[in-house]
Amino acid sequence: MHSAVHEAIAAVWRIESARIVAGVARLVRDIGVAEELAQDALVSALEHWPLQGVPDNPGAWLTTAAKRRALDHLRHQRMAEARHEDIAQDLRAQQALTVPDFVDALDAARQDPIGDDLLRLIFTACHPLLSADARVALTLKLLGGLSTHEIARAFLASEPTIAQRIVRAKRTLSEARVPFELPRGEALAERLASVLEVVYLIFNEGYSATVGSDWMRPALCEEALRLGRLLADLAPHEAEALGLLALMEIQASRTAARTDDKGRPVLLAAQDRDRWDRMRIQRGLAALARAEGLAQPGGPYQLQAAIAACHARAARAEDTDWARISALYATLMQVAPSPVVELNRAVAVSMHEGPTAGLAIVDALYNDKALRQYQWLPSVRGDLLERLGRRDEARAEFEQAAALAGNQRERALLLERAERLS
Repeated sequence: MHSAVHEAIAAVWRIESARIVAGVARLVRDIGVAEELAQDALVSALEHWPLQGVPDNPGAWLTTAAKRRALDHLRHQRMAEARHEDIAQDLRAQQALTVPDFVDALDAARQDPIGDDLLRLIFTACHPLLSADARVALTLKLLGGLSTHEIARAFLASEPTIAQRIVRAKRTLSEARVPFELPRGEALAERLASVLEVVYLIFNEGYSATVGSDWMRPALCEEALRLGRLLADLAPHEAEALGLLALMEIQASRTAARTDDKGRPVLLAAQDRDRWDRMRIQRGLAALARAEGLAQPGGPYQLQAAIAACHARAARAEDTDWARISALYATLMQVAPSPVVELNRAVAVSMHEGPTAGLAIVDALYNDKALRQYQWLPSVRGDLLERLGRRDEARAEFEQAAALAGNQRERALLLERAERLS
């Protein structure tokens, strides 16, 4: 019984933690403190729910518990420091607990055009005081509800390194008393690139989960899409904001086709394209057209969206315009070079020019330290070797990829491919 309740608590926390932290941060104006208070509410749930049962609205229960702790925190500040500002925050916290949420939301909307605590949380976590890596790590922790292990895998970095980044980032924001608000003007543009990167990393974690028993975590994809739409509304003349939205919409259109009826992964070439969501594709293509219409230099998200659009426009896998995709990846390598982009280019080149051409690119990537623990490197190499008829070598590559995979579904898929070559 307790195990089932704990699983329910973990599931609720995954979905609600970001909103809870954001709501509390609006009251206490300190992200580190807000996360601690939210964690206290989680501990309370772990203590009470196994005995009392999971409440009808678990998200509201956790939010109320966290806000009560925020009120206690502000009262303690008032008593310890006796400052007028603390008293004002105390009154605001009391109002947040007693006034209907829609009144609070309307009050916030009068002060900024978006009125979204989650968006404020992202821009606060992406403050220029922090390094780019620290911004992304902190926001993934707060907004995605990801563990340090999951973030480390997303970064291809060690867990201690990520943990230190997160701790230092929260301390820096707290010591600098960074305001919990949406920036304006130049400050908005300054932070937008980091925010877009964070949103896409959250989407990627939902699209292909790094760990666990599920191939995808759709709730994370939906949250990233929601934030992406808000960002596109906030910055309608920024091609990269529109490009990111286009990319996520088109990729999310494949969700229903990416697993079979048993939850097993189905790779792109084998997907039933009739199951792709045509409405999402149209929304993505429309956002891409708006981005391209701004006549700004093509950035990473706009280029990736153009690649996704090539797949979306192909009625069958064999109709895919691999020549254009190869060219787009070549441009992407010039704009935002990375070993992962080069690995994707290798796949496109292999489809356009043949597996030998792709294998040459992949073999060169084995010298890149960042990819040594990246399961898709041996997986792609295994696929190319299989296409070349080098079955024993291909099997070894798939087995190595499976050993590196953190996701159970992904590991099973790779082992299955290895077994077929035995």
